[in-house]
Amino acid sequence: MSFEAWAAFAAASAILLIIPGPTILLVVSYALGQGWRTALPVAVGVALGDFTAMTLSMLGIGALLAASATVFTILKWIGAAYLIYLGIKLFRAGGTLNAEPRTDKTSAAKMMAHAWLVTALNPKSITFFVAFLPQFLIHETDFWTQMLVFESTFLALAFANAFGYALIASRARDLVHNPRALRIFNRSGGTLLVGAGIATVAMRPAG
Repeated sequence: MSFEAWAAFAAASAILLIIPGPTILLVVSYALGQGWRTALPVAVGVALGDFTAMTLSMLGIGALLAASATVFTILKWIGAAYLIYLGIKLFRAGGTLNAEPRTDKTSAAKMMAHAWLVTALNPKSITFFVAFLPQFLIHETDFWTQMLVFESTFLALAFANAFGYALIASRARDLVHNPRALRIFNRSGGTLLVGAGIATVAMRPAG
């Protein structure tokens, strides 16, 4: 695996992770209601959830990679189109983050389990990984090595992202609900996602 392929994966993953989805809304809700102490357990739960969804997806992709290079190549193009679709959708999104504070007293273990369930059992998570990961896999390179590197990278970024969101929500609550800041954020992230979708196709010949 080349450094360029890994760097492209890390950059695209970072962009995708910062997009607010069900997991981030849960993280922000806990942080708004119970403060910065929620950051560690929910971040661990998010990382474990992503590990579950990503591992299941990678195993399925590995079977597909072994079975048919043509189908795998088609999946890569579909995945690139999916990234562009997500980018356009994010660019057109409004400036609101619908996260209500969770004021019910919850233990760290329950918060972690809740974050894991929301992340791992969301059908969109596995669909996302199946569409996203093939963009960066190289057919001629050992699959298990790539799986280890990509999973480790993504999980580290997922943990840092969730932890960061929790800290920001607990300390800068006005920013979380600032329409202008969120609009700028969405448009910037959407533009980068469209660029990531185009770049993954142009990065190297498919397969």
